[in-house]
Amino acid sequence: MAGRLYGFGVDQVVQLEMVLPNGAHVKFGPTEWATEWEDASAEGFVVPRTKFVSGVCRSNPDEHDEEKWIWERCPEDFGIDFNDLWFAVRGGGGGTWGVVTSVFLQLHDYLPFSAYFFNMFPSPITEECSAIAPQFAEFKAQYMSAPSLLNVTKEHSLACSSPDPLGEIYCYGEEDVMQAWTRFLDTNNSTDPAKVACLSKFAQENSEGIMESPKGFAELRMRISTNDRFPGKVPDSPAPSRNPLVGSHVAGVLVPQSWLDESEENIMTVLEHATNSLYYAFGGATDSGSDQANSLSQAHRNAAFMEIFYDDYDYFWGNLFPQMFDVSDKTKFPPVFGSNHAGPFNSGPLKEDWTKPCPPEWTFEERREKCIPFQEAIYGTERLARLEAIKKAVDPHFIFNCGNCIGNNLPEASKSQVDESSPSEPEPLAANPSDEPSGASFMSSFAAVTSAIAVYLLINAFSCV
Repeated sequence: MAGRLYGFGVDQVVQLEMVLPNGAHVKFGPTEWATEWEDASAEGFVVPRTKFVSGVCRSNPDEHDEEKWIWERCPEDFGIDFNDLWFAVRGGGGGTWGVVTSVFLQLHDYLPFSAYFFNMFPSPITEECSAIAPQFAEFKAQYMSAPSLLNVTKEHSLACSSPDPLGEIYCYGEEDVMQAWTRFLDTNNSTDPAKVACLSKFAQENSEGIMESPKGFAELRMRISTNDRFPGKVPDSPAPSRNPLVGSHVAGVLVPQSWLDESEENIMTVLEHATNSLYYAFGGATDSGSDQANSLSQAHRNAAFMEIFYDDYDYFWGNLFPQMFDVSDKTKFPPVFGSNHAGPFNSGPLKEDWTKPCPPEWTFEERREKCIPFQEAIYGTERLARLEAIKKAVDPHFIFNCGNCIGNNLPEASKSQVDESSPSEPEPLAANPSDEPSGASFMSSFAAVTSAIAVYLLINAFSCV
């Protein structure tokens, strides 16, 4: 929820520990940064550029006591570039690079949390509020992406996000939501107190009879959602299911902030054709917080918000896509989609005509042959090619192979070009303690599968969970 303040999840990772497909247990992180900090700052970044990543391997893999683990220089024929691995794991999706067992994260100062709800909990839903839902959508769009229209500062705008299409706004630190909502209604000649009350700040009475706001998003979810299966824990929201929407041709378009800035009419065009309310988890530090050594697409960095054009992809590809993205080089498809909330059957447009959507009734084989692959629509042609090359180096036998993961859609002929012999056991390692990455303290290793899932969610959706 605080991605607009601090950046995406990949931007918070400062060191990783993994078990790779070859069986090696490694930990790695940046050990050298560019000294041209003034240049990075001039380009709009708030963190220095990572210049070099170092890693070490564990030489006693049979030892279960973590305090007795020995980390040493990896063997000469290790064959994996930690710079590439650092790039790929942070933004290149989960399930395909190995098993993440530990993450060292950048922490931030605690900021007060506020949650606002439009025409929903804790107040009852009313017809009067439902009638002004389009106005609330316009207000939210202005507050998040064009705050000056509401006389709201950029700092107050970036303190808030709204990744939920149901009308929720979450803020950390100083913000101006209720005051801005009142001003918005006044500007639109609607000063009815009942309409102002359609948006309310969440608070509950505590044991002492004092109205109290939750201290963070996790506490909020525990307060408003039941969780009989795991009491006291944050519930899945939504819970895992076989919802047909999840398996459909749905993907979120990362709408560029630069395109919105071209005309005030552009935001209204998006609202007119969008399927849901806009997904505001972008902007601010999501653009400036990158160490410039991760694989998250530039479309994520440049986005104002994400939106699904579920019922209107013909209009999107034919009209909006050429306006929003650079399509001048027909050999390089640009990154367009966000990977969060994407259906597994989705793809980009026709390869021969980028203004035409891929027909949803086509088979997998037809889509693979005639449409831009989904991965290419997420990462863009150039970034996907680099990730696929890293995949072949890290996992040449494709031990990790999951749907829509990097390498999953490579032609079988390409996969078969690698050596088909069985992976060899990691060789004993020569001691060299000086090669250990900076940051001596590590989180305890978790169960492999649990950690892989948790870290995947963190890295790919930090700003929207």
